[in-house]
Amino acid sequence: MKDLVLDGTLQIGIDEIDDDHRKLVDLFNILNHSLTEGATTDYIESVLEELINCTVWHFSHEERLMLKYGYDRYLEHKTEHRDLIESAKALQQKFIQTGKLDEGEDIEFLERWLTEHILVADLRLGTFLIDAM
Repeated sequence: MKDLVLDGTLQIGIDEIDDDHRKLVDLFNILNHSLTEGATTDYIESVLEELINCTVWHFSHEERLMLKYGYDRYLEHKTEHRDLIESAKALQQKFIQTGKLDEGEDIEFLERWLTEHILVADLRLGTFLIDAM
């Protein structure tokens, strides 16, 4: 099990968004550790719920900034947010029904979900916001 680290690669240069990403990375790492260390299903469900709730809040935060500064890829980015939340909620339902997450496939999915969104869509947004703010 490896922890995600919010290093220069995953920072977009907008402090308030990087702070949100730091919280999401921390929650991902807590979830990952709780699975490998055999935490109770109630605890894992709670961490997963917190991760989703924080992600929903973070996406709203980004979308507010996009609207404020007139980001031209707003609809595309918002659609990606919606799709990511739907995927995370599907994973959450899987866990609620089975009491299990696959430490390989499911955790790798969440890791890719988080890092790819930051590295592509959010980095593009960060570049825009640095000029716009």
